[in-house]
Amino acid sequence: MNDVQLRRLGRSDLRVSPLCLGGNVFGWTADERASFQILDAYTAAGGNFVDTADSYSAWVEGHRGGESETVIGRWLASRGRPSDLVIATKVSRHPDFPGLSGPNVKAAAKASLERLGVGTIDLYYAHFDDTETPLAESARAFSELVDEGRVRYVGLSNHGPDRIREWLDVCEREGLHAPVCVQPPYNLMERGIESDLVPLARERGLALLPYFGLARGFLTGKYRPGAAEVDSPRAGRARAYLDDPRGERVLRALDAVAERSGIPQAAVALSWLADRPSVVSVLASARSPQQLVDLLPVNRVRLGEEPVSLLTEASDPEHSTAS
Repeated sequence: MNDVQLRRLGRSDLRVSPLCLGGNVFGWTADERASFQILDAYTAAGGNFVDTADSYSAWVEGHRGGESETVIGRWLASRGRPSDLVIATKVSRHPDFPGLSGPNVKAAAKASLERLGVGTIDLYYAHFDDTETPLAESARAFSELVDEGRVRYVGLSNHGPDRIREWLDVCEREGLHAPVCVQPPYNLMERGIESDLVPLARERGLALLPYFGLARGFLTGKYRPGAAEVDSPRAGRARAYLDDPRGERVLRALDAVAERSGIPQAAVALSWLADRPSVVSVLASARSPQQLVDLLPVNRVRLGEEPVSLLTEASDPEHSTAS
C-alpha cells in the first residue's frame, strides 16, 4: 500500500509524490535495463511522478532525442501503467521540433504520445522560452491540446517571471487553459528565485517543481576539498560550488542534519527544498537503483524546524563569509 502523502499540484487535480523521478538519464547514463530497475524501485516505494522531455538525450553523440520517452514507453508497455502515475514531458528542444510555434507544439506532442505509448500527457511543459514565437500563439496551442484531450495540464520551464506573468495574463484574457506549475532551477546553493518567482507563484497559485535540487550532485556530499574525483558528466560544475564561500558551510550543515536524522545528505537537501514555499515536488534522477535509495526518504521524511533553520541559515546568499 502506498503510504506516501501525495500533494496537490497547484490548481490542478493531479496529486503527486514529493519526489519526482527525473528521466533525463534514461537511455543515456542509465541503459534500458537499469532504467527499468529504477522505475520499478521508485514506483514500488510509492513514487508516482515521472518527468522527462522529448529532447532527452539529443546531446549525446548518435542520439536523436526521444530516447528517454522511448524507454519510459517500453517500461509502461512491459509493466502496465500504475493507476496513479503522473507523466510529465516537454517540448521546444528536440532537433526535429524546435521552438514553441503552434504547429510545432502540436507535432511534438503527437510524437511524444507515440513514444510514450499513452493517450494523454498528464503534464506538458514549454521547456524553454521561445521569444521568436508570439507568446499568445504558444499559449493557444497548449490550450488546444488540453481541449483535444491529448494533454491534461500545462506547465512552464525555464521561463522568467515576466514571461510567466505574460503567459498567465494571455490565458486569463482569452479564456485559455493556463499553466499550473513552473519548473525552475532551485537548491540550497541557488536560491535566487526566492526574490521574484516564489512571490509570483504564491500570488498566482502556481506549483513549483524545482530541478537541479542537488546542485548537479554537489549536495550529495561527494564533492569535498581534497576528495577523489567523481565519475559524473556534471562533476566539474558540481565541484565549482566549493569556490562559493557558502559551499563548505552548507556541506557541514548537511552532515550535521544527516547524522541527526539518519538519512543521506541528498535526501536532507531535497527534503529542505520540498518544504519551501509553493514547492510541491522536487526532481532528482538516479543512474542506478543504489543511487535511488539515497533519494527515496524525501517521500516520507519531513525535517523539523531546527534542521530547516540550520540549512536555511547556512545557505543564505546574504551570508557570504564562511563561519
